[in-house]
Amino acid sequence: MHTQPLAAAEFDFIDDTLLKYGDDHSVLNLAELDGYFTALVSSPEQVDVAEWFPTIWGGQNPEWSNMDDAQRFLELCVRHMNTLAAQLAGNAQGFKALFDENEHQGQSVTLAEEWCFGYIRGAAIGNWPELSAEQAANLEKISWCAEQDNFELPVDLDVAAHQRRVSEIEPAARALHDYWLSQR
Repeated sequence: MHTQPLAAAEFDFIDDTLLKYGDDHSVLNLAELDGYFTALVSSPEQVDVAEWFPTIWGGQNPEWSNMDDAQRFLELCVRHMNTLAAQLAGNAQGFKALFDENEHQGQSVTLAEEWCFGYIRGAAIGNWPELSAEQAANLEKISWCAEQDNFELPVDLDVAAHQRRVSEIEPAARALHDYWLSQR
C-alpha cells in the first residue's frame, strides 16, 4: 500500500482533472474529494473502486480524452486514500482535513462546507448502518456544515461561532473513523 502523501503538483493535477471532467453532479474540488475519501476510508466495510470511482463523476465515468491522465488520476486518488487511511489509523491526531480558507471582512475564515459535503457523499456510498447516539452526534457535526454547501457568507456572520463549529469537524471525523475501525 503506497502511502506517500501527494505533492502540491499532484494535488493540482487532481483539482484540474475534477474541473475538466466534472459537472454539477460530480465532486468539484479537492476539498470535497478529501472529505469523500475520508468517509470512505472510515467506512465500516471497504468500498470497491468500481463503486466509489464513478460516484466522483456523479455516477458516470467521464469520456477521458487521454487514458494516461485517467490512469494517473486513479492512481493519485488511491494513493491519497491510502495516505488518509494510514494517517487515521496510525496518527489520527495528525489528521488534517483539506478545508478551504477565505477572507471575510478582513478575517481569515476556514470553510469546511465542500469537505463536509464530500464526507456525507462518502458515508452514503459506504452504506453506513444506523449509528449510536454518540456517533450520530459526531456525524451531525459534519452534516451541519454539509448543508451549508455553496452558501455565501452572510455579512453578519459570527466568525468566532462559525470557526468553533468548524473546529469540531476533524475530531468528529477521527471519532467516526475510530468507531468503525473498532467494529471491523
